[in-house]
Amino acid sequence: MKTLSKAVFISLLLLAISCKDDIPRPEPIKKLPLPAKVSEGINIINNSTVTFVLYDKDKNGVHKDFAHVIGDFNNWEPTKDEKSQMNRDDASGCWWLTVSGLDPAKEYAFQYYLGTKTGETVYVADPYSRKILDPYNDPFISSSTYPDNKIYPPKGNGIVSVFNTRPDTYNWQVTDFTTPPTDNLVIYELLLRDFTEQGNISGAIQKLDYLKDLGVNAIELMPVQEFDGNDSWGYNPAFFFALDKAYGTDRMYKQFIDECHKRGIAVLFDVVYNHATGANPFARIWWDVKNNKTSANNPYFNVNAPHPYSVFHDFNHQSELVRKFVKRNLEFLLEEYNIDGFRFDLTKGFTQNQSSEATAGNYDASRIAILKEYNAVIKNVKSEALVILEHFADNREETELANAGMMVWRNMNWQYGQTAMGYKTDNSDLSGTYYNASRPANSLVSYMESHDEERLAYKQVQWGIDPIKTDLNARMKRLETNAAFFFTVPGPKMIWQFGELGYDVNIDYNGRTGKKPVRWNYVDVPERKQLHTTYSLLINLRHDHPELFSSTANLNWQVTESFWEQGRFLTLSSFGNSKQIVVVGNFTNAAITASTTFPKTGTWYNYMNSLETLNATSSMMNLAIPANSFRIYSTFAP
Repeated sequence: MKTLSKAVFISLLLLAISCKDDIPRPEPIKKLPLPAKVSEGINIINNSTVTFVLYDKDKNGVHKDFAHVIGDFNNWEPTKDEKSQMNRDDASGCWWLTVSGLDPAKEYAFQYYLGTKTGETVYVADPYSRKILDPYNDPFISSSTYPDNKIYPPKGNGIVSVFNTRPDTYNWQVTDFTTPPTDNLVIYELLLRDFTEQGNISGAIQKLDYLKDLGVNAIELMPVQEFDGNDSWGYNPAFFFALDKAYGTDRMYKQFIDECHKRGIAVLFDVVYNHATGANPFARIWWDVKNNKTSANNPYFNVNAPHPYSVFHDFNHQSELVRKFVKRNLEFLLEEYNIDGFRFDLTKGFTQNQSSEATAGNYDASRIAILKEYNAVIKNVKSEALVILEHFADNREETELANAGMMVWRNMNWQYGQTAMGYKTDNSDLSGTYYNASRPANSLVSYMESHDEERLAYKQVQWGIDPIKTDLNARMKRLETNAAFFFTVPGPKMIWQFGELGYDVNIDYNGRTGKKPVRWNYVDVPERKQLHTTYSLLINLRHDHPELFSSTANLNWQVTESFWEQGRFLTLSSFGNSKQIVVVGNFTNAAITASTTFPKTGTWYNYMNSLETLNATSSMMNLAIPANSFRIYSTFAP
């Protein structure tokens, strides 16, 4: 075999090393201070100029050895010059680069390319992107949902960012919308994917008049910030400043909010700051490849969540970087989309204190401080903004949060499920912590159903006591009676989509978070339509007579397990007893005679039937209540 000379061998070896990849090695880092008035992300300087700023400093103060911007404006080439290689500002911990000569009529795609001298490299989109392109999921978004989407660049590597130096301007038609008071807040929780056959914003806009007629004055959109894939509940967020293209364009989101405001309906975003997926740039920049999780030096994420409820990758809210990011995102969403508040997912996880399922809800002062900080930022932008927490923690903690102006979710699915199915025992008490006089008024957002809970009508079909299980009319009547003891109690209310029609599809159909069948045909079923009518009448009772549902109203109810065979009762009186209602419910499968207390004698009106009145000749009246039914009597005409 012919041997090579030493000189030739060394020359070939050096050539092989230099050709290990086609990425040029960087020039020495050029250290320059950040330009004035720029922040992390994509800074539009003028119609032809943009400055990119990317934070890169781990928990140990170490940064990558080089960083490039590559995109449509430089042929995706990480060259060793001012067209691509980023400058370093150690004081801010950021890389930055200004690019000029851009066309304001053009939409540009780009990425950051970072690496170390040891050969570790990563391509990431900008964490502050207003729009991203996903080569694996965008092709499956229809043009009717997102028309004229930018074609993914051939030289891109994974998710890329998109920007325009002259972005589209939306002129809001409603500029003076007033957020509904919490006294009469009726929220409709809505998943755009499953709300209409279109599964997008355009389909939802077509149903807004239906929601207005129902009496809804707030819509809580399940998460719409860019999540992994196109088919999701949205609790797998990756990009927090971009709204997911699976539902529509940025302009469509704004049109939806504007159309809601035209109808007196507030819009709340369900936001997920407990965690993010591995597609999030902050996760990718500091990533443990071997263990497939965020690395120990990641300044934004914990390696493992300190609490037992987390999924994906857990944000460290004790980090100033995380709090800065979240606060900036909250301000952006309020200002850019003109929304009216937030529902925060899994706020019990905003802590670094180690806990188990048994201790996660214990009083946590650090968690309270973080949530108060976020709330203050929100209220500084929009003082009347609504803030709702999925918290489920210590009563002292929730009360303290409520005293700071936040609301918390109150899950009553089990109790109303028991009454819906016909079970007196095993906690069918409708009071519990549902309406707690020790809490600040209107701080509990109660619900019979949510995205997380089984649908009551499905429980009826599966486990109801006959005839509830087999008779649609009995089921719907029982759900009407549930509603009568739900909407007549003061405090904010939430409805899960189609609850007003007795939606009876299992939450685990097609997998828990999988797509569910749309049931708008239920409107044409008389028994279900009657349930809808009952919801509407009860909700509008709240709107038409707000003094009955203010913090000064007085509630007296008998809804414990001992009140079952002979009926359940509720009396609600406005301040000074100027208006009163009496609710009588039969939660059995046979007609009963209910001995009902009326706070005063005289004429009472059947609120659900304006043609019928009752002359209360004494404080106690015997009323015939059909099986599974209720009556509401008022001192005022409907």
